[in-house]
Amino acid sequence: MENQDKNEVLSRAVKAGKRTYFFDVKRSRNEEMYLTITESKRKFNEDSGNFFYEKHKIFLYKEDFEKFKNALTGVIDFIENGTVPAEDDFFENDNFVKNDDMDLGITFDDIDLSL
Repeated sequence: MENQDKNEVLSRAVKAGKRTYFFDVKRSRNEEMYLTITESKRKFNEDSGNFFYEKHKIFLYKEDFEKFKNALTGVIDFIENGTVPAEDDFFENDNFVKNDDMDLGITFDDIDLSL
């Protein structure tokens, strides 16, 4: 635990309904900073009668910040304004995976979108 505290540089939390999002800036062994985004959701285990936290993490490294930021801005603009972002505006061709190229074996019906 002590080692984990040493590499943490900055932390911010955003409460959003039943979820909390943590944005943690950490420092790697070679002194490079990176970002972890953690979604934490409190759930109840009916078998044990106890609450627990389900967590999902994303690790984002400095070399990917610009692509991530551009993609996030593009999809937020689409949601807010209906403006479809051009793929070429956000990605280098060799790093872009089109939705048609991905088969995750799940459908939107499998995803819990409730807040």
